[in-house]
Amino acid sequence: MRQTYQIPSHRLAQRALDELARDLNDPAWCPEMNTLGRTLGRWRTQIANWHRSLVTNGPTEAVNNLAKLIKRNAFGLTNFDRYRIRALLYAGRSDWTLLNTLTPT
Repeated sequence: MRQTYQIPSHRLAQRALDELARDLNDPAWCPEMNTLGRTLGRWRTQIANWHRSLVTNGPTEAVNNLAKLIKRNAFGLTNFDRYRIRALLYAGRSDWTLLNTLTPT
């Protein structure tokens, strides 16, 4: 699957994904692999479109995942300023000199 991203052409990537999806749908494989094959078949266009733009939404998904993690760990934190401080601390590479400017109410 990862080698698909090394293919230089959008059209060749689509063909490779089609072949991989077809191969993974073989009943000889375990059900999880069959599911992966069906998923690759459904998302074929979106995966192959990476070859046109060379852009991914991975960083955005990482930030969304971090925000959801913070919210889960906050146990109903309703004060936005405190939520912001917690998000900055979780994000890492915090500028501790700014911490005094973030005064929770």
